[in-house]
Amino acid sequence: MRKLIAGNWKMHGSLADNEALLSAITAGLPPAPGADVAVCVPAPYLAQVQALLHATPVAWGAQDVSAHERGAYTGEVSAAMLRDFGCRYVIVGHSERRQYHGETDEIVARKAQRALAAGITPIVCVGETEAQREHGDTELVVKRQLAAVIHAVGHCVTEIVVAYEPVWAIGTGRTATPEQAQAVHAVLRAQLRAAAPGERRVRILYGGSMNAANAAALLAQPDIDGGLIGSASLKAGDFLSIIAAAA
Repeated sequence: MRKLIAGNWKMHGSLADNEALLSAITAGLPPAPGADVAVCVPAPYLAQVQALLHATPVAWGAQDVSAHERGAYTGEVSAAMLRDFGCRYVIVGHSERRQYHGETDEIVARKAQRALAAGITPIVCVGETEAQREHGDTELVVKRQLAAVIHAVGHCVTEIVVAYEPVWAIGTGRTATPEQAQAVHAVLRAQLRAAAPGERRVRILYGGSMNAANAAALLAQPDIDGGLIGSASLKAGDFLSIIAAAA
C-alpha cells in the first residue's frame, strides 16, 4: 500500500505564501511520487489551492467540515461545499478541535459520515493526552474515539484514513518513539480489522511532530502508513524530505 503524507497547515497561510510554498513543493516532486501527497488548508484558500494543484500529483483537502448537511449554521462549511472545490480529504476530530471547540466523539463521527456521503475521505484523528498516557489509558482512549466512527459509518470504515496524534506530541517538538507509535498503530489496526474483517487495509498515519529528522524511522514501522504533518508541511524542503522517506 502506498503511504500518504498529508500536510495540515492549521491557521497559517496567505495568498502569496501559499503560492510560493506549493510552487516549491510541486517543483521538487518527481512526476510520479512514490507516495500519495496532500495538503489540508484553511477554507478561504481552497479555491486558490484548487487552481494551483489541479494539474499536479498533490491532492488537497480541508481541516474541518460541518456535522450538518445544510441549514442555519452560521460560519459552518458543509461537505458539499468542500466537494465543489475538489477536496479529496478533510481532517475530522483533530485534538485542537476537540479541546478548543468541545467536539465529542459523536460529533466527530457525524462529520466523518458527512464527508463520506459527499465522496470525501475523512482523516479521523485520535490520540491521548499526556495525563491519559501516564495513567495507562492510551489504548482505552484511542479505541473509544475510533469506535464512535466505526459505529457511525459501518462498512464504510474501509474508506476512511485514521491519524494517531498523541496530544502531548502535537506542536511541542516532542514525538513518540517509533516503538511507542507502532504499539498504538497496532492496536488501531486490530480494531479496524475486527470491524471489517477481510477488507482492504485502512491507512493509519502518525501525526505527532513528524519531521524530516524522524520521518524515516517512524515510517519504517509496519503499521505506520504515512504522516499527518503540521509545522514541517509549511517548509517545502522538510515536507519534500518526509515525502521522500515515505516513498
